[in-house]
Amino acid sequence: MPKITMIKPKIKELPVKKRVAAYARVSMDTERLMHSISAQISYYSELIQKNPEWEYVGVYADFGISGTRIEKRTEFSRMLRDCEDGKIDIILCKSISRFARNTVDLLNTVRRLKAIGIEVRFEKGFEKEKIHSLSGEGELMLSILASFAQEESRSISENCKWGIRKRFKSGEIGAANKHLLGYRYDEEKRQYVIIPEEAEIVRKMFALYLDGVSLKDICAELNGAGYRTINGCLFQEASLHKMIKNEVYAGDILRQKCHIPDPISKKKVRNTGELPMYYQTDAHEAIIGRETYARVQAEIRRRESLIHPNYPFTGKIACAVCGSYFTRKKSVVNGVTYVRWICRSKKEVGRTCTSRNFTEEQLASAAASVLGDDAFDAEHFERQVKSMTILKDGCIEFYLTNGRIALWEKE
Repeated sequence: MPKITMIKPKIKELPVKKRVAAYARVSMDTERLMHSISAQISYYSELIQKNPEWEYVGVYADFGISGTRIEKRTEFSRMLRDCEDGKIDIILCKSISRFARNTVDLLNTVRRLKAIGIEVRFEKGFEKEKIHSLSGEGELMLSILASFAQEESRSISENCKWGIRKRFKSGEIGAANKHLLGYRYDEEKRQYVIIPEEAEIVRKMFALYLDGVSLKDICAELNGAGYRTINGCLFQEASLHKMIKNEVYAGDILRQKCHIPDPISKKKVRNTGELPMYYQTDAHEAIIGRETYARVQAEIRRRESLIHPNYPFTGKIACAVCGSYFTRKKSVVNGVTYVRWICRSKKEVGRTCTSRNFTEEQLASAAASVLGDDAFDAEHFERQVKSMTILKDGCIEFYLTNGRIALWEKE
């Protein structure tokens, strides 16, 4: 008798829903942009939740933050952590510039997500570029468009800088520090206003410095008297040194002491002549008279010269062998003092250099010969010589301030 076996119908498995999130960002915290980001959040919430194949994870949104640096964006970082924790499969974003304006950051992030199987979509319509990071041409298109976004960021930065410098020049711009010891910035008057009780502390520190008191002892006296900085901290030598050099206390303001050369890294550096500065005199009421301020600056220079003496050749001599600079070395042998200039690498552990050493007299004689002087004149040398290079054969190239190069040949 034949055996009959019942074959049960297969139960169709329901497809696993993709866990989808969205990212939104605005660079400035203004009413118009807040409305924009609210619209993005609403759009994405509705878009994701009405798709039956998607599971809504949420919208990550950063407010008032630039897209050039990832580490500054807390919500973006939280989203990446959730991706690594396996909570997200797809990320939607309005545009590449919203995701990142730094090409390197963008590509590194997309590759990092791609490695763990997470897709980033910049689609047509509300999402402008229509790019899927997991598609074959996705990374190429991302590279191209991210470069445009980064350059757009640079262009915006330069336009902003131009506007700021124009206001520097006209004196229209306000102050960066709204409160420094002795002053608060009045937005209506657009100038610093003296805080009498704090101004007395400022006058005291300037007076003590002119009396010959060291920075360390001034700090000890101020701290001992119960005085504190505007942040409620004890006075320190470094901050006190900056304060007594600050032209604001003489009633003036120096604009553009620092600048940001790269809008991507946003690292602030001191302006050492790369850009113009703008000195505004009598910008507000002075706490310290000009004569007193000038005397303090002269005393600062005098004390600094004792600690870090500057010689005519300091910072001017480069080594053609290894690229380092020459440094002054003083030694005493059998009671006789010798001064030589040697390549700095010869003093560093693990480094060697075959460049020739020079006595200070030899360098002075070479400089006088090149400049046509009977004897070495430090002031004339400073005015005429921009830099020097010690060549491998011991000859010296002098780079003059008029653009000419003069060669001194060893005998």
